[in-house]
Amino acid sequence: MTSSPPCKSSINTTHNSITLHYPQTVTVTVTNPHTNTIMLLQLLFLFLFFPFSTTSLNIWPKPRNLTWTPPHQTTLLSSTFTITTTTLHHNNHLTAAISRYTNLIKTEHNHPLIPPKTNLSNNLPPLQTLTITITNPNTELNHATDESYTLIITTPTATLTAVTSWGAMHGLETFSQLAWGNPTRVAVNVRVNDAPLFGHRGIMLDTSRNYYPVKDLLRTIEAMSMNKLNVFHWHVTDSHSFPLILPSEPMLAEKGAYDVDMVYTVDDVKRVVEFGLDRGVRVIPEIDAPGHTGSWALAYPDIVACANMFWWPAGSDWPDRLAAEPGTGHLNPLNPKTYQVLKNVIRDVTTLFPEQFYHSGADEVVPGCWKTDPTIQKFLSNNGTLSQVLETFINNTLPFILSLNRTVVYWEDVLLDDTVHVPSTILPKEHVILQTWNNGHNNTKRIVSSGYRAIVSSSDFYYLDCGHGDFTGNNSIYDNQTGSDKNDGGSWCGPFKTWQNIYNYDITYGLTEEEAKLVLGGEVALWSEQADETVLDSRLWPRTSAMAESLWSGNRDEKGLKRYAEATDRLNEWRSRMVSRGIGAEPIQPLWCVRNPGMCNTVHAI
Repeated sequence: MTSSPPCKSSINTTHNSITLHYPQTVTVTVTNPHTNTIMLLQLLFLFLFFPFSTTSLNIWPKPRNLTWTPPHQTTLLSSTFTITTTTLHHNNHLTAAISRYTNLIKTEHNHPLIPPKTNLSNNLPPLQTLTITITNPNTELNHATDESYTLIITTPTATLTAVTSWGAMHGLETFSQLAWGNPTRVAVNVRVNDAPLFGHRGIMLDTSRNYYPVKDLLRTIEAMSMNKLNVFHWHVTDSHSFPLILPSEPMLAEKGAYDVDMVYTVDDVKRVVEFGLDRGVRVIPEIDAPGHTGSWALAYPDIVACANMFWWPAGSDWPDRLAAEPGTGHLNPLNPKTYQVLKNVIRDVTTLFPEQFYHSGADEVVPGCWKTDPTIQKFLSNNGTLSQVLETFINNTLPFILSLNRTVVYWEDVLLDDTVHVPSTILPKEHVILQTWNNGHNNTKRIVSSGYRAIVSSSDFYYLDCGHGDFTGNNSIYDNQTGSDKNDGGSWCGPFKTWQNIYNYDITYGLTEEEAKLVLGGEVALWSEQADETVLDSRLWPRTSAMAESLWSGNRDEKGLKRYAEATDRLNEWRSRMVSRGIGAEPIQPLWCVRNPGMCNTVHAI
């Protein structure tokens, strides 16, 4: 693997000169090349790896197609700049976006770490207007929505055209990144033709293990919009707490939440959903079941197996554990009351969340838990199997969810788990999507080759909680005096997933063209055993930005080569801009690297 120089160049040499096209042409003449070979090599190195300035435009995620016609010019933003639309009837979400971006563009005054080398033309009039034209302004946002846009910046009027309001929102974000400085200047003679490679680009956040205040959820969605992400997958409940207040089942949160202040009300959910739609972000709810439901037992102990038992009894083998981690409890599929409660939950959730997708979980069904229940023990003694118990659960819930006009998302375990799984015959491919998290490319291949649509959340690449140790206390695996660590500090999915690992992950690797069409996209996941609002931004950003670009425009340049130094330089700029917008993204390099272009970009083959 090698890192590319920060800018493209070509070199011509003669007997007494060296000419570099970088992209400006510079010729250095040497009177005695035989004695000045070292100087020539030094000059060559400087020109290759230390550009005089950048002539690129720093946009994240990188558009699919952008042209900036030379000479690279900017003009001032008029003090009376406005964003207008030619569409008479558009949705309220676009109206909110126009208002928000008008204010941002006028007041941000971003200061690039390395400003683009441009000419502020005195001959060009200030930019007065950005005019938006939308073909289908009232198209709803879903997994198949057209998010394309075309942005043309001339002066005094720029134009933004899109098929839908959601594509127009992405165009507004791109336009905002083409404005910088104080007074604000805007790049002109720019054309952007843009659309995402994948329709599903998201974040999964677990709010059960640790609670996140609503303001932190909103800030996360705000940052998602900046990065052109469009799915907030809200893993709202789990074994550890049930923070969602539901009108039909209020006892679940009353008993299952950590505290009366650690809940999400009906109004909170409406606020999050509307906030998301105002920013082109869908909010997908996940009510994980039948596993990961220990918190339900505080309200309904009779429908939950192995609740409040120690997760891995002393002296027992790993296959005999009761849960994947501390926090036991599985719904009992053989108890009719389970479905009375669960259907109330599902009905309320689908009412609160207008999103077409309903995530039903179904991951990590642990045999040991169900085996503690007398009813299930009797079923097994009559030659029943645990897979049949799970099948009973799916057959009693999937048709009900479908009757509410929802597409069901399950974690891959429901089909691919080695021990407890159901046959594909009860999971209709037209109504079921599988989200993969194990075994990298292999499980993606297994899902799509079976004809299912897939959402990729590989724990090898996209799990942002990995690499921070474990939460099961100080135990013997940490008593290591040699300095070697084969256990990744106790993190089951370690090591830490760097932005580079995330950026370079190709989610359709090894798939046929037809199989790749079944991959809807991907989600990074932040499980919250060791995260809460105090570390939320730094765990997510800018690593999630890396995924955002790879799913929007890919991780390769126009020649099909992986982007290395170029992506690093833009991500430094983008991280700085996110911080200025109030997102606590962690740095990816010392500022020295930015100020000394090329010096930190590895160029050795490894």
